[in-house]
Amino acid sequence: MDRQKERVLIVHNYYQLPGGEDTVVANEKKMLEDNGHTVILYTRENSELTKLGAIRKLLLPFDAVFNIKTYKDVRKLIKGQKIDMVHVHNTLSLISPSVYYAAHSMKVPIIQTVHNFRLLCPGAVFYRNGHVCEDCVSKGLLCAVKYKCYRRSRFQTLACVINTEIHRIAGIYRKINYICLTDFNREKLLKRTDIQKDRVFVKPNFIERTEEFIPGINRENQFVFAGRLEKIKGIDFLLEAWEQIGENASKLIICGVGPMEDWCRKFINEHAVNAEMRGFVPNTEVRRIIGKSKALIFPTQWYEGFPMSIVEAFSTGTPVICPDWGNAGNIVTEGVSGYKFPRNSYEGIIASINKLKKEIYQSTLQEFYEKYTLEKNYAILNKIYRMVNNKHKEDVK
Repeated sequence: MDRQKERVLIVHNYYQLPGGEDTVVANEKKMLEDNGHTVILYTRENSELTKLGAIRKLLLPFDAVFNIKTYKDVRKLIKGQKIDMVHVHNTLSLISPSVYYAAHSMKVPIIQTVHNFRLLCPGAVFYRNGHVCEDCVSKGLLCAVKYKCYRRSRFQTLACVINTEIHRIAGIYRKINYICLTDFNREKLLKRTDIQKDRVFVKPNFIERTEEFIPGINRENQFVFAGRLEKIKGIDFLLEAWEQIGENASKLIICGVGPMEDWCRKFINEHAVNAEMRGFVPNTEVRRIIGKSKALIFPTQWYEGFPMSIVEAFSTGTPVICPDWGNAGNIVTEGVSGYKFPRNSYEGIIASINKLKKEIYQSTLQEFYEKYTLEKNYAILNKIYRMVNNKHKEDVK
C-alpha cells in the first residue's frame, strides 16, 4: 500500500523583478500536485516595500531578521492545513528566517532549496571586482561589509551580515534540511560546520522537453551564446576567442541584452568577428536556435547557481562548451554532454570546439533523459521527503 502523500507548504518571497526561482517554484508546485500531493503556497512580494510608509521602512532591517507577520501566518497555515512539510525557496526580505522558527515550533520538518550562496556570502554570488571571491567563508562575513557586496551599500551589507550571524548563533540553520542543485553547491554549503552532512541533499532543477532532436550532421554551422551581456557572463572573453579563430570561425549567434551590448557591437564591427547579435530573444525561440546549432557556449566567469540554459541545451541534444569549474563544469560531462576548458583560455575554448563529434548529440540527449526530466526529478524529491520525514520522526521521539 502506498504511503500517504505529504501535504506541503511551499514558501517563497518574490523579488521585485521576476527570476528563475519563481519558475522553479511554479514548476515544483505543479509537479507535486500532479503526483497527488496537496500543496499550499505562501508568498510575499518585495513589491510590497514600495507601498510602505517612512516609519515602516525604518523598521525593515528588523523585519528582515524576524518578520512577525510571516511567523504568525506560517504557524496558522501549518495548523489549519495540517501541513506535513514546509519547503522554503526564498526568504529575502519579507518572509525572513522567521519561517524556520514557525515550522520548528510546530514540530514540522523544514527543507530549504538553496538557489544561491547567500548563506555563505551576503552578495550571494561569490564574486566581486571581476573575480571569484570566498573571503566571507575563510575570513568571516565582515569582509562583505568592507567591499559593500550587497547592493554596493555598506549599511545594507552590514544588515545582511547581522541577520545571518544572529540566526547562526541561534542555531536554526542546523535544524533545517537543505536541497542543493548540484554536488558543487553541496560542497560549498558544507563549509559551514553548523550544517550536518546528512541534512544536505542534491536535486537539480528540471524542464520539459519541447524541441525535436536534430542529428549533428543536419545542424547549421553555428554556435550560440544565450545570456545577459555583461562581464560576469564572459561575453567579452568569448568574442575575443572568436576573433582568434579568425576567418575559419563558424557563426556565433548572440541572444541577449545587457550593459555590454554597445561594447559587443563595436568589437564585432571593428574586428570583423563572425558573430550576429539578435538582442532579446524569447525563451522558446532561444531553445529552437540552440536545437539546430553545433553547441551552446557558456563562458561564465563565476560559479553560477544552476544554469537552466545548459539543461535547456541538453533537452535538444545540444552539447555545451564551458569552463572546467563551478556549476557549469559540474553539470557538463566531458565528452558526453559537452567539453570543458580552463577558465579564460582562448586555446582551451578553441580546442573544445574542435573536439565536437557527431556521437555527442545523442549522448547529450541521453544525459538529459537520465537526469533532468520531470519524472526523474519527482522521484528524487519524493525520496528526499521520505528521508527527511523519517529522520524528523526519530528526532522528535
